Amino acid sequence: MFISLEGIDGSGKSTQARLLAQHLRARGHEVVLTREPGGSPGAEEIRRLLVEGRGERWSPEAELLLFNAARRDHLERTIRPALARGAVVVSDRFADSSRVYQGAARGDLRTLVDSLHALVIGVEPDLTLVIDLDPAQALARTSMRDAGDHAGVRPAPAGAAQSPPANGPEDRFESMGLPFQMRLRGGFRALADEFPDRVRLIDGSGDPEGVAARVRAALPAALA
Repeated sequence: MFISLEGIDGSGKSTQARLLAQHLRARGHEVVLTREPGGSPGAEEIRRLLVEGRGERWSPEAELLLFNAARRDHLERTIRPALARGAVVVSDRFADSSRVYQGAARGDLRTLVDSLHALVIGVEPDLTLVIDLDPAQALARTSMRDAGDHAGVRPAPAGAAQSPPANGPEDRFESMGLPFQMRLRGGFRALADEFPDRVRLIDGSGDPEGVAARVRAALPAALA
């Protein structure tokens, strides 16, 4: 099974992806915990281009092409092999991030996003959990995280390639400010209406264990 976690920056989705992987492993599943951009050696190299630097470093169109290049490598080298051997893949972001970031919040590129996805990716998660949190709370979280993060990059999830030391903080999207994060939240919430059979909204407020309980409650019976 392929599960993705989505949400605005600072929503806690990375923590929830890790806790979900731990939960599933404890129940006997092989789990590959991975992330986007990244999750394979080539995609991790592209990640640095996307998440570091100034917000205007790339146009939305150039950004979308880089994300798709990273995602294709991630799909070929990590996701498909894991699914083929029967593992559960838990990914911190996948294609829905492009639908929201480049398709709605960064530009009105949804048609281009969908066309590229159909041409070069063509895969959707079986289940997508959107960790929904007030953007002001999320930005406060990222500020606290970054304050203690200057010594080096946070490690990639187990199963993903480890990235080299970063040249700068991974705060390019957070630096775009609160109005941008508010647009992102609206875009992610709209996905639940657009894809009701696949996308579930999870209340991201409160302590991580409380959110993790809501995540587990959204799992299909075969995994819960």
